[in-house]
Amino acid sequence: MSRSTKIKPHRFSARALRRVAVLVDTSTTWGRAVLRGINAYRLRHGYWEIFVEARGMEEHLRVPPGWRGEGIIARVGNPLMARELKALKIPVVNVSGIEIAEADFPRVSTDLDASAKLAAKYFLERGFRHFAYFGLIGLDYVKRHREIFADTVKKSGGNFTWLGVKPMAGAEPDWRLDLASLGEWIQQQPRPLAILCWNASSAREIVFACHEARLLVPEEVAVLSQANDEALCETSLVPISGVAVSGEGIGQEAARVLDRLMDGGKPPVQTTLIAPLGVVTRQSTDTLAVRDSVLVKALSFLRQNVSRSVRVDEVARQAGVSRRVLERRFLEVFRRSPADEIRRVHLEHACRLLVETDLPMSQIAESAGFGSQAYFADLFRRQFNLTPFQYRKKNRVRARGFV
Repeated sequence: MSRSTKIKPHRFSARALRRVAVLVDTSTTWGRAVLRGINAYRLRHGYWEIFVEARGMEEHLRVPPGWRGEGIIARVGNPLMARELKALKIPVVNVSGIEIAEADFPRVSTDLDASAKLAAKYFLERGFRHFAYFGLIGLDYVKRHREIFADTVKKSGGNFTWLGVKPMAGAEPDWRLDLASLGEWIQQQPRPLAILCWNASSAREIVFACHEARLLVPEEVAVLSQANDEALCETSLVPISGVAVSGEGIGQEAARVLDRLMDGGKPPVQTTLIAPLGVVTRQSTDTLAVRDSVLVKALSFLRQNVSRSVRVDEVARQAGVSRRVLERRFLEVFRRSPADEIRRVHLEHACRLLVETDLPMSQIAESAGFGSQAYFADLFRRQFNLTPFQYRKKNRVRARGFV
């Protein structure tokens, strides 16, 4: 006679179950990524009831009257919201890049300084020497982002100018911008011109203005958005490249900080800054600011052969010049050698594979054109001060990749 065993259903204790409100916009790529990061943390640690509603970026986010919970993760965008959250007298973690005096909560946010430097490096590596910034005036954090970008390109020998407009609401430009005047400003700049924009809305206006001024994007004007908002970037007249911030990393770290606060722990003394993941290249920057046909051939050959080992002599043959001539032209235009460029291109490809795939290290080394895993690991560590595994762990963008 068989004997069955009754399995009692697991019951969460009232003490173990925590009610957490998430007040972020769900209309943007960033907001949805933050929510995924929070949920990834929830699935691994404890039992949370997450309260979230579909909201737009500039809507006033608040918890419903009478709601009771143990903690809140919020994009605190204005003083009114900060005061309302303080009045609840429960732990709050702020995930906004906006700096407000009233919002003195623990904060986890994008490292804007690193993002500005990444954008500058991205343009410089493509040979640009003329740079501009289009953003918003009256916002200190946007000003700092612009100044870091300007300082980086100037130190590399580039020239710089900028234009700012008043925001319509929050950190969005007014849709009623005079595109003709914006186009005239762009026409006055030397070309080819690389423009970094504060967000996807600003980048979209630049693309529209270039179209009205009959300027080619990206051949004459390359446009990069600080925010990789997929809906806006991909539906633009010319699809816009964007800096990919680690929204999921922000969400995961914010959840970790909130969990500690709800346990009675002390808040972090400083803001936790999460580095950007890289640049998502679309048509608006898919160009090289190089007029030298030899260099164009060399760089195009490297792009097409990113997955295999390439030697400088082979690049020179494809470009139709001697190795010595190729090295001289690389140093004159890019201030680095062809060998440096080969390593940079392969490492950039390896970074993408580490973040976007689950390939083992040996296969990544092979797929990124490195002769051996040991050489790849050594070069990677010297370049980024991280092992490939540490880089993957830090920068994974897919929920299943958080370890």
